[in-house]
Amino acid sequence: MEAERLVALGRHALAESGTAQDIVGEAWQAQALAQAIGSRLALCGPQELRGEARGLSEIGEYPAVWGSGGPRAARLTEVLRPERALTALGELLDDVGIALVGVACATDEEALYWQCIEAIDAADESGDRVRGMLRRLAVRDGERARPPDPVPERAESGREAPC
Repeated sequence: MEAERLVALGRHALAESGTAQDIVGEAWQAQALAQAIGSRLALCGPQELRGEARGLSEIGEYPAVWGSGGPRAARLTEVLRPERALTALGELLDDVGIALVGVACATDEEALYWQCIEAIDAADESGDRVRGMLRRLAVRDGERARPPDPVPERAESGREAPC
């Protein structure tokens, strides 16, 4: 399944989460998806993203809180439009962070609180990587839009300057 579609499924599942445990589970689903997208881009994404994508693929270990269907990220088959997929993933990670803060603030259960803190840290670190990759893409696209350098002046010998 394409990355943008999986991110949309994750956003919908997060919005439909009815309990604190569901929200924590969706947070780890989002983290697994971020890692899977990072892995895919590290292997076959744009060259300027590969290092940062590798870092994204290595962020955090998550507990096995998948529910009946396992990690959605296992269904990732392609990232057709890296910029759009990363933008959507960044939005999902932001939504996850906000939802987790709400759960952490509302719970009296210490174990749940610390689960939220751990998941918030992972979502925040992944979001930082995603924003870094989006900046790299913006720089690359800005360089493409830049007009070409002027034609080099001829050297005094009458030959053109080397490229």
